[in-house]
Amino acid sequence: MQKLTHINSTGEAHMVDVGGKAITERSATAEATVTMQAETLQLILEGGHKKGDVLATARIAGIMAAKKTGDLIPLCHPLALTSVAVELIPKPQEMNVLVRATCKLSGKTGVEMEALTAVTVASLTLYDMCKAVDKTMTITNVKVIEKVGGKSGHWQLSSD
Repeated sequence: MQKLTHINSTGEAHMVDVGGKAITERSATAEATVTMQAETLQLILEGGHKKGDVLATARIAGIMAAKKTGDLIPLCHPLALTSVAVELIPKPQEMNVLVRATCKLSGKTGVEMEALTAVTVASLTLYDMCKAVDKTMTITNVKVIEKVGGKSGHWQLSSD
């Protein structure tokens, strides 16, 4: 097992020095699932929510969050993202919304944390906008599903 990169030789937390790393094209995709009552999802899809367009608001929140990851997560580098795409995919048969985010940049460090931050904040926004009508919602299965670039190359979560 590899050692933790954010812990130095004396056990203290520190920001990893990426100064010597090569600039490469990097991307990461993460996803989460927001499960709700069928009536809640129908309300969202019909655009009948009093607070407005739930999916559009959650998408914008996810994009904004990805851009603020370095301010939110200790020891994360502030990154100059070149792209953040957030998809909210309603799945009425499963009574959920799949939230997926892909972040990209040309840089010296990966963007997994930005993708994870985007999906979690988009999911939390969806929850916040609908909690008055559905207190049973859950946010689950938050995970990185793909990463490209850097020393480790291309990695994809197996579907096993």
